[in-house]
Amino acid sequence: MGAKTGKQKSSRGGDSDRRIGRRSLLIGGAAAALGTAALARDELAHLWWRLPGVQKPRVAGAVDFRGARWVAASSANWRRADRPDDYDIDRVVIHVTQGSLKSAVKVFKDPAHGAAAHYIVGKDGHITQMIRELDVAFHAGNREYNERSVGIEHEGFVDRPKDFTDAMYTASARLTAGICGRYGIPVDRKHIIGHVEVPGTDHTDPGPHWDWDRYIRLVRQARTAKA
Repeated sequence: MGAKTGKQKSSRGGDSDRRIGRRSLLIGGAAAALGTAALARDELAHLWWRLPGVQKPRVAGAVDFRGARWVAASSANWRRADRPDDYDIDRVVIHVTQGSLKSAVKVFKDPAHGAAAHYIVGKDGHITQMIRELDVAFHAGNREYNERSVGIEHEGFVDRPKDFTDAMYTASARLTAGICGRYGIPVDRKHIIGHVEVPGTDHTDPGPHWDWDRYIRLVRQARTAKA
């Protein structure tokens, strides 16, 4: 979500054309090779779910961050994937909701909204997960960045620094540290970025009141504690 500048653009960032991922290409190549050689058994076991009409099993209500509550976003606001096998995950994108947590959950559940992030962090530090990390959320306004990143919304307004509470910073830093650990993402400002830094975006969040020095320090501390 987040504040915008200029004429409003599509939130999906081109995701509606559903770019083919590495696994889809592997399946296509494997199918072509079947006429001359048998596909390796372990590869078939790894890729069976990409075959037509087959979906990878999902555990209802499962979360990637311990302690998060699960509320499913509309399937119109994300697309199914198997990251990081389909797409490398090398970014965390920080957003601000420009509203309450309740309103953000509501619009992410709305199929007409066309966008949603993986997580929302409340002012009280509670975390809501709405899209699994392995799936591509339409959050960045840039298809490539959607495919390669995890999006984290933060309850509040960009022009209201009081919304960025200690509990929010601490919880979000723990969340980002876990994501960085899972995917080997460096904890720095090149790989943990604001929505405003996504190429082609018309958003300004997290805005000038987001304390990047404090946030990166907290993420590093949380990452060290997990090591």
